[in-house]
Amino acid sequence: MDSEKIKNKNEKSEVKKIDNNKLFSKRKSIEPRVIHLKNSDSIAGVYEWVHSLVFAVAIVVILLTFFVRLVDVSGTSMKQTLQNNDKVVVSNFFYQPKQGDIVVISHGAEYAEPIIKRVIATEGQSLSIDFDTEKIIVDGVELKENYIQGHTHKEDGEIPKVIPKGKVFVLGDNRGVSMDSRSKAIGLIDVTDIIGKAEVVVFPFGNMKYLANPFS
Repeated sequence: MDSEKIKNKNEKSEVKKIDNNKLFSKRKSIEPRVIHLKNSDSIAGVYEWVHSLVFAVAIVVILLTFFVRLVDVSGTSMKQTLQNNDKVVVSNFFYQPKQGDIVVISHGAEYAEPIIKRVIATEGQSLSIDFDTEKIIVDGVELKENYIQGHTHKEDGEIPKVIPKGKVFVLGDNRGVSMDSRSKAIGLIDVTDIIGKAEVVVFPFGNMKYLANPFS
């Protein structure tokens, strides 16, 4: 009888012990885990983020300085190729002007604002313009200009027979209103004053297009 009581007592003690273990396990599972971050880890994360941001900004600055620029077209001298307020991407990395390119120019002979025109003749090329027939002849070949608008009239500037070294002769596509190398205010353009070549119209989206060279 006494051994039976002892046995029952032991069994109850074991059950209680098991119940306490289960309760402890349950409490442990529902207690929130707190993760303590080291200050050094937080600072390292912020440093990496700042470093990435600075690197990205530096890349953009380099691209915009040495490779491309975004330029707004002002005026109608390049219609119908370019419209007023068009935004064009201009490349300027080791650029050398070619006949037919559309270029952005920092200023003309007496004109202090940037302009955008088409290169008609470069250094060493012969040039002749017949203002009666509106024919332009470069190196003995008449240019086929299906992109122009308006009449190619004479202005107050001189037309050189041969383009001097380091210079280019430019005209606007909208010949009736364009101020270009026909005028004394613009004259021949020094190649060092060419900011770059207009490559693509990117805005407005309805005007997006690649500005191909018609003489290439």
